[in-house]
Amino acid sequence: MSFDHRKYRPFTPISKKDRRWPDQQILKAPQWCAVDLRDGNQALVKPMNVHQKQRMFDLLVACGFKQIEIGFPAASQPDFEFCRKLIEEKRIPDDVTVQVLTQARPGLIARSYEALKGAPRAIVHVYNSTSTVQREQVFGLDKEGVKNIAVKGAELVKQHAEKHPETEWTFQYSPESFTGTELDYALEVIDAVNHVWRPDLGQPVVINLPATVEMATPNVYADQIEWICDNMQFREHVIVSLHTHNDRGCGVAAAELGVMAGADRIEGTLLGNGERTGNMDLVTMAMNLYSQGIDPELDLSDIKAIVNTVEACTEISTHPRHPYAGELVFTAFSGSHQDAIRKCWNYRDEEDAWDVAYLPIDPFDLGRRYEEVVRINSQSGKGGVAHILERDYNINLPRWMQIDFSKIVQKEAEDTGGEIDSHSIHKLFETEYLNIPKGWNLNAYDLHKTSEGVQAQVDIGEGNTVVSLRGFSQGAVEALAEAINARYQLTIKVDAYDEFSLGEGTTANALACIQVEVNGELITSAALAEDTTTATLQALLSAVGRRQAAHESHIQEVI
Repeated sequence: MSFDHRKYRPFTPISKKDRRWPDQQILKAPQWCAVDLRDGNQALVKPMNVHQKQRMFDLLVACGFKQIEIGFPAASQPDFEFCRKLIEEKRIPDDVTVQVLTQARPGLIARSYEALKGAPRAIVHVYNSTSTVQREQVFGLDKEGVKNIAVKGAELVKQHAEKHPETEWTFQYSPESFTGTELDYALEVIDAVNHVWRPDLGQPVVINLPATVEMATPNVYADQIEWICDNMQFREHVIVSLHTHNDRGCGVAAAELGVMAGADRIEGTLLGNGERTGNMDLVTMAMNLYSQGIDPELDLSDIKAIVNTVEACTEISTHPRHPYAGELVFTAFSGSHQDAIRKCWNYRDEEDAWDVAYLPIDPFDLGRRYEEVVRINSQSGKGGVAHILERDYNINLPRWMQIDFSKIVQKEAEDTGGEIDSHSIHKLFETEYLNIPKGWNLNAYDLHKTSEGVQAQVDIGEGNTVVSLRGFSQGAVEALAEAINARYQLTIKVDAYDEFSLGEGTTANALACIQVEVNGELITSAALAEDTTTATLQALLSAVGRRQAAHESHIQEVI
């Protein structure tokens, strides 16, 4: 069969008994370098034009990135022209350093410096592949030959920088396919490059350790990073950077564990665009820090604007369930989730630390509207429906009525086959509970309380159809029920009712909810009025009237 696992070999982890990184915590944000304009751009079916590149660059600056890799100007004329545009039009802020990538080849290095001429500060990022498979199958070189490429490239980077002292230069080296390189050999090459650049003598140096292809679990990558940090010469003078890819779906995890293992800097792209399955997602990692109470030193508060810009520049849609950035990432359709969110929302104090079920961060922090959190479809339950009415209409339903109404909403969702919006839910509530049956509207009432109970006189209907009802019982609701029983020969039993004000002050509207048995048939109703007594009496009248109307309609159908 074509699907045959025997053609693959498991990655061999390093033997490291002194690992310390599992006990570490990330307590501050790493240095960030956004590579959307280089690594992200080269992964696009349709590379960005100059307008899109400028828009992406401006977004990265607005988000707070201080290091931005803007392209591979030696290998691409559009990248070269964009680099020149930024420099000549003085579009690079004073606190931002641009970075360009080049292979360790003489002509490409020279062209890179030509592109960067006049930049106040810049990072020249030189690389060559060091992995076993690349040495043996692509280049046909031994270890010494590959190391010589790195050393000669480092020498050329240094020589060209000396010709342009007006620019503050930082040198960066990447042993490409680091994860597929023997650790001792990777270290040998890195040390050889550092001996050329001499970071110990003041030259700023970044050593970038890329998971060009993700080959193992993130803990193995963390072991590799910690081992290099422990054994690298001039470690205290070097910025250790990581550039993880997402082939195994663990790009963010690998970067986080790599920082725990000693790395100082992270390269990635907004929303994770990149070759194959993508680059490390800067938004996800930064927001992961944010959710732990750590300042990510990036401003991602308008996530919709970020998503819109990235989509416009890359022409790639963002998955609706993308961490933090997706349209539906904070949305709950599940009934149990909605109920938990609603209860936590009502429980929490604004001064408390955020601790809401199913919401790792406050959606408002990313510019999301709370209306987006709970949305209703056929999977939703009573808690979600109740939350919508509370949030949008200040209607608080008792639990027994939540159960009754959620069944109505669920049936509507099943019948329509989609989501039901807030307006439709409210209309359903009005139709099912608040609409007063003809002839059953409360016209006037008089309640007279004595030591023995309550005497009720209630007029219902309008004009010539007004009917007066009289009843006596222990309370107003029971007295009205007795009056209806006497007039219409019905047996009415009140099972439950609830009443509350919809606002503050004496003129505030009130809502009453009631559940009654009329001749053994369970009816639920509600009413709005200026006060709770009026609302409660009208709710009872509406319940009986709704039952009578349905009963009369059934008789007509039979006839």
